Amino acid sequence: MNARLSTLMHFVAGDAQADRVVPPTGYTARLTVFAAASMAFLAVFALALSLATGRLADRWGEALAKSSTIRISAPLDQMDAQVLAVMEVLATTPGVKEARPLSDDEQRALLEPWFGPDLPLDQLPIPKLVEVIEDADGYDADGLRARLAGEAPGAILDNHARWREPLVRAANRLRTLGLVAIVLITALAGVVITLAASAALSANEQVIRVLRLVGAQDRYIAHAFVRRFTLRALAGALVGTVLGAFAILLLPSTGDQGNFLTGLGFVGWQWLWPFVIPPFAALVAYVATRQTAQTVLQEKR
Repeated sequence: MNARLSTLMHFVAGDAQADRVVPPTGYTARLTVFAAASMAFLAVFALALSLATGRLADRWGEALAKSSTIRISAPLDQMDAQVLAVMEVLATTPGVKEARPLSDDEQRALLEPWFGPDLPLDQLPIPKLVEVIEDADGYDADGLRARLAGEAPGAILDNHARWREPLVRAANRLRTLGLVAIVLITALAGVVITLAASAALSANEQVIRVLRLVGAQDRYIAHAFVRRFTLRALAGALVGTVLGAFAILLLPSTGDQGNFLTGLGFVGWQWLWPFVIPPFAALVAYVATRQTAQTVLQEKR
């Protein structure tokens, strides 16, 4: 453990003589920092998208999984009797935690977005709705449908499965898309850093030759490039992550009626996830630069 810590401290502190091999400024330095910052900024939003859609899928699944609706279609003079029969069936159905008929005001509120606020429910043959809430164990949907068919022929059970499954599936696919975006951003950052490191090695070919003449090993030269580009990527990614997290903070809050657009952000401990991005970017830069340095130095022997 102490040896690893000592190696890490030596990597961070660096070697003044070795650092002279890598130019501290120039377009490769600016390109590395800019690429790392840009990729980290985009990665924050991709991560926020993935986490937000995950929460959305859970919320939709939980909201619809334990609730069902019974739609009662019957003549007006038989509606009350049908509702009473349905309520009696539900009262003796295992797995039903709560059941209640929706009031006219509640049904009017459900239909208002399509038909306006002045819908005359008492003059239209609109089915009566009964809300059913399951307990933790749930009920037998097929058995309940059979009982309703015998006791209340006008009642139809809708357990929301046809609505829930497509919504949850779409949210899960969107979450997967966010993860794929993070992978692509990481790969693109690795490519850009690889190109920058290769350009820096080529630009310092004369210096590398002199170092070899005085006895410097390729491992010593490569270490200098790896260290400089890794720290540049770490610094750029840290800036991009902070800017991305600040931009997420500026998004509208979820509020009581939060939806997907207002819920695009981090919640609670999820705010720790963005700060995994800078060390991960440094790791990508380390691997990419190390591989590039070894390859280029072997070619220039």
